[in-house]
Amino acid sequence: MTSLLNKAKEFVADKVVHVKKPEASVEDVDLKHLSRENVEYAARICVDSPYSHSLPICEISYSFKSAGRVIASGTMADPGSLKANDRTIVNVPMKVPYNILVSLAKDIGADGDIDYEVELGLTIDLPIIGKFTIPISKKGEIKLPGLSDIF
Repeated sequence: MTSLLNKAKEFVADKVVHVKKPEASVEDVDLKHLSRENVEYAARICVDSPYSHSLPICEISYSFKSAGRVIASGTMADPGSLKANDRTIVNVPMKVPYNILVSLAKDIGADGDIDYEVELGLTIDLPIIGKFTIPISKKGEIKLPGLSDIF
């Protein structure tokens, strides 16, 4: 009985390993909105789904770093679902308080941009397998708007 159970486990494990999974990437990170309290950036995620039916996105967790420090982090619950056999674009807003940006003044002052690293975890619910998290990351720089862009 034990050998039959082990063979069944091996069969299921082999099938799970070979199941196609969605592929995701960060297309862009850009300044979205300025307010009195914070600066809001948006990470644009592109997800290609190989499945013939839509899948719910359970959550997206994010960590937004600059100069080696986390300047924003959080979780976006229930951001929608992945389209069947198609590309889905998801925007993840990340709010950074001004006091943190002031502490990054050396980096900003040197070249007029913010060097960043964004790490995201896209958690989807796959049938039979359950919740599955796709890790995504990107490094880059965001050019800050000049005064003429703001006014």
